[in-house]
Amino acid sequence: MPARTLRAIGLMSGTSLDGVDAAWIETDGEHVFHFGPAAMLRYQDDLRADLRRLLDLAPGLSPDDRFLQRVEERLTRDHALAVSMTGRAADVIGFHGQTILHAPEAHRTWQIGDAVLLAHITRIPVVHDFRSADVAAGGQGAPFAPLFHAALAAALPKPLLVVNIGGVANITWLGAGGEIIACDTGPGNGPLDDLAQRHLGKPYDENGAFAASGQVDEARLGLLLGHPYFARPAPKSLDRLTFSALIAQAIEGLPPADAAATLAAFCATAIGRAPLPAPPLRVLVGGGGRHNAHLMQLLAAQFPVPVQPVEAAGWDGDALEAQCFAFLAVRSLRGLPLSLPSTTGVPEPMPGGRLQRPTL
Repeated sequence: MPARTLRAIGLMSGTSLDGVDAAWIETDGEHVFHFGPAAMLRYQDDLRADLRRLLDLAPGLSPDDRFLQRVEERLTRDHALAVSMTGRAADVIGFHGQTILHAPEAHRTWQIGDAVLLAHITRIPVVHDFRSADVAAGGQGAPFAPLFHAALAAALPKPLLVVNIGGVANITWLGAGGEIIACDTGPGNGPLDDLAQRHLGKPYDENGAFAASGQVDEARLGLLLGHPYFARPAPKSLDRLTFSALIAQAIEGLPPADAAATLAAFCATAIGRAPLPAPPLRVLVGGGGRHNAHLMQLLAAQFPVPVQPVEAAGWDGDALEAQCFAFLAVRSLRGLPLSLPSTTGVPEPMPGGRLQRPTL
């Protein structure tokens, strides 16, 4: 009997902290049959600032911290509003939540968001807590998009490299024989956004113009690329703040534009140096970083093949991660794996996620 097709809304709030994406799809958890509306709700400045503060506080926070609970409620209500913005009914919601701590070496990953409240407001069952089972089993708990990338790319020539540049950058390498390999490559937009907020008073460096106006400090770039993370084999994953101390050291005393140029080069070079079994025929780029013209130019210099935004393959780069968690929610309901040994280092293909039904 064929698997049942479900209507699913995925929700994703990434480490760039800019807002929540919502996307509607029809899927059986193995194929995507229809793509529906997508929406993006930008966080208000005070919520974004509070979320950024939580990243710094998270290692010492307990779940009953009052500040954390207030932020979590506001975050969840914004997610419920994003669900309504799709304008579609759904059978299930895939609720990733907001990562405030990711430390797989300590078997910890923490995504905040109140699934009980979200299910109550929307009156739709919610699948949440996607990463914990993977991390508890010894996996990295990230990246979690590779199986979705593989489903989307089923008919595309391979080897294919899919790059996501959010707060952290990661890759999915898809081989001609069905191989799927993934890892976080290094910082993405996160440090660049922090720099833009500090020196430009803007949430991000539009089109990378600020970074493009500076000069890369090659010695400091070398210091950044000497971080021990890059000597580790894949699969491997990062917290948004993994490189914070080293970045602060590396850009100290640099003119702000040169610091931005050096951090952009760091992101692109780390992606270009990612360990791949074979060179790709094509590179597709998703995440907010694909809107950064300077970063895309730097990335194109890393590969002797076309480097294109995912829209070149007919994908919606703004909705991709939200669509992914809609897809994973249905996989979770079916008990299918969400991660693989070759994507997160988990010992065996690992199902995950927890189901929260609406309360009366």
